[in-house]
Amino acid sequence: MRLGLSTSFGNLSPREWAKKNVSLGCTSVVFPVDCTADTKLINSYKSEAQKNDLLIAEVGIWRNAISENPDEAQKNMDYSIGQLKLADEIGARCCVNVAGSLGERWDGGYRENFSDYAFDKTVRMIQEVIDSVKPVNTYFTIESMPWMIPTGPQEYLKLIEKVNRDRFAAHLDIINMINCPQRYFFADEFLTECFELLGPYIKSCHLKDIRLLDDYTFQLKECACGEGTFNYKKYIQLATKLDRDMPMIIEHLKDDNAYEESIKYVYKSLQ
Repeated sequence: MRLGLSTSFGNLSPREWAKKNVSLGCTSVVFPVDCTADTKLINSYKSEAQKNDLLIAEVGIWRNAISENPDEAQKNMDYSIGQLKLADEIGARCCVNVAGSLGERWDGGYRENFSDYAFDKTVRMIQEVIDSVKPVNTYFTIESMPWMIPTGPQEYLKLIEKVNRDRFAAHLDIINMINCPQRYFFADEFLTECFELLGPYIKSCHLKDIRLLDDYTFQLKECACGEGTFNYKKYIQLATKLDRDMPMIIEHLKDDNAYEESIKYVYKSLQ
């Protein structure tokens, strides 16, 4: 396992950024600048990561490239292609996005997200991004989500089959797929299923926890490791067994202090 944090720590120079990650025990990173950055700056971050043995786990997109607004969709498609090119140039493990939404919110949950139309549109989007770049050093991936495809490993396998591109792989966010009582209360079994089905395709993972709220109806809340009920130690074990250098990125915490406390907690809990 290579543990990392999804924060850039503010306006640090490439050298300061690398040293900060190393000082916290990080061995993987999310690339802190995007394809619009100056080439010299991009190369400096890449160089500092290499010098400090920081595996570049992810280049993020986080844009809706299947938007029903044609101008918005094209703008986001162009950005997706630029980000995949960047990921390939710097040798990132993967370039990651979510499938996208057919509603007003770019990453929101809508019935239309589960239509055949949305599935086919997602397949064509992924194919176009990969075919435009033809990456050789990285993979394009879609992060699993609770309210848009893929919501589970079987759905992810179907997406991989339909996309039919060697450079399309899986980004595993197991917490995002725990979206019902069965997966919450039998999370260990679901975790095993995910690795059994998606193992050959997984390039990077997100690491966090989840807990059931006491309010009606069924409500789940994402939280930091140790604040929920998820067996994240088993998650780490399965990921490391699959790939000793598997990136596992802690995300969605409120500030840099919370990230620092979380990575300390994870390391201590594994001792």
